[in-house]
This record gives sequence, structure tokens and C-alpha cells, in this order.
Amino acid sequence: MTERTYKLDELARVTGMSARTVRYYVQRGLLPPATFRGKDTVYGHEHHVRLRAIRRLQEAFFPLDAIAAELEGRPLVEIERIADGRVTLASAPASRAIGEEVDAPGARPPPAEEPRLAIMREASRVFRRIELFPGVDLTVADDAPEQSVKLVSEMLTILEAMSKTKEGGRKR
Repeated sequence: MTERTYKLDELARVTGMSARTVRYYVQRGLLPPATFRGKDTVYGHEHHVRLRAIRRLQEAFFPLDAIAAELEGRPLVEIERIADGRVTLASAPASRAIGEEVDAPGARPPPAEEPRLAIMREASRVFRRIELFPGVDLTVADDAPEQSVKLVSEMLTILEAMSKTKEGGRKR
């Protein structure tokens, strides 16, 4: 079976990005260069998958440098899982410690009502985005003062207790 190929404008259209953005991602190294077929350049399945993964990571508020780091060295099969949403990168229930490893193999995705923790990298700083409720996020820098980290932990404990109280009220 022959691999599906795209011209630049077609790839941009099917991924919802502009041709200029696709070229920029090639320039930044997020995408491999197009191949030449005669005088035309063509893009293939890998380009399509990578662009979808980039979009998904951007939706999770990863900056381009962090996206490049996430995709670098990963096999296409893994990138495809990211693009399809079958992988939740760096997320875990809020009950885990703030510095704890959160991307353990086989970890269950958090329930929708539980706050989620996502890692964002920005240049040399690492941030953790905690989804408290749909559309409500809290961002904590890894180098935040100890007092701030303690305050965040206390807030999460209170939210977790409120969530359990709310669930207990529904079961009655």
C-alpha cells in the first residue's frame, strides 16, 4: 500500500494550520523537511501525524521548545498516540506530590472531577499546570518557594475534601 502524500497547501488544510506555519515548523526542526518529487515537494504520513501531535500539545499549553523536546527521539507510533489523544502526557491525580514522577507506564488517567497535573517546560524553567475544574487551571513553577508549594498542597487537599463531600451527597 502506498503512503498518502500531501502538497503543502493540502497538508495545511487537513491539519488546520497555515502553509506558513508548516514551513516554520520545518525550519524549527519540529517537522522533517519535505521530500522532492520532481520539481514538487511532498509531505507524508509522518508530517501529518507530527502536526496533529503539535496541535494537541499546544492545546495543553506546551510552548514550542517543550513540544520539540517531547517529540524528539520518539518513534512515530508514540507520536501518533499523542496525536490521537490515546496518551495523556504528564498527567496524574492531584493527590500525588508536586515533585513526584507523573508519567508512569500503565498509570490510569485521572477521573474528570479530580484536578489533573500537567508538566510544561519553558526554556530552563518547568511549570506544573493543575486543572482544578474544567476551564480552571493553576500553574506552579518547580522553583516556587516552599511556602507557596505548601499553600498549593493545602488548597488541593481542601478541593479534594470538597469533591468527596459533594460525591457523598449525591450517593444518598
